[in-house]
Amino acid sequence: MTNHTVQTSPLIYARTAGVLLLIILACAIFSMMYVPSNLIVPGDATATASNIKASESLFRVGLVGESILFLSEIVLTVMLYLLLKPVSKTLSLVAAFARLAMTVMQGANLVFKFAALLLLSGAGYLAVFEPDQLHALVLLLFDAHNYGALVWGAFFSLHCFVLGYLIFKSGYFPRVLGVLMVFAALGYLADSFGHFLSPSYEERFAWVVSVTGFVGELPFFLWLLIKGVNVQKWNDRVAASS
Repeated sequence: MTNHTVQTSPLIYARTAGVLLLIILACAIFSMMYVPSNLIVPGDATATASNIKASESLFRVGLVGESILFLSEIVLTVMLYLLLKPVSKTLSLVAAFARLAMTVMQGANLVFKFAALLLLSGAGYLAVFEPDQLHALVLLLFDAHNYGALVWGAFFSLHCFVLGYLIFKSGYFPRVLGVLMVFAALGYLADSFGHFLSPSYEERFAWVVSVTGFVGELPFFLWLLIKGVNVQKWNDRVAASS
């Protein structure tokens, strides 16, 4: 009986979610920010191809980092669902499916980067292309990957919006964390739709989502790690919903 209680404690869900969120954050900073900034030169296909060839190991480690990220997302989706299900099972499912859809999109989006490696592999069947053509195709794949990120960002904005509402209504998390999460959702939504509608303002939208994501999400990460969850109030919500 004791082991069963420990295994199903909301504190376990909260701590696990907090650790996973930090893993995801670390992988995102390395694989989605550090590696691209060191290898990809916007608008310069030849320089980008040369950088990847010269630092292929770094590029491949970045791919591993992104893989760890979306695998962690799957477990995190379940943890957040279990934590917030007492508030509303229906909305918790909406949040979970939105994050899972994002995760599937992240995995599929990684194919573009693997395809770029194939184009630079020197395989015999690629001899029909001139080097400049291959380099242009590589840069095209990275641009397609970036737009894929904007698509999964739209899914993530829905997740953050519903998650913020659930946190706000929970009673076992501070309401301000829910408000901040909705703030993050608006940033991701502006980033995705803004790029689709006005690509010339790309840098501004990237700045907006960086600020709103940091301010909106990080406090919830830290709360899960440091404070966890108010177990008594969580149990009260469980009892009230059963």
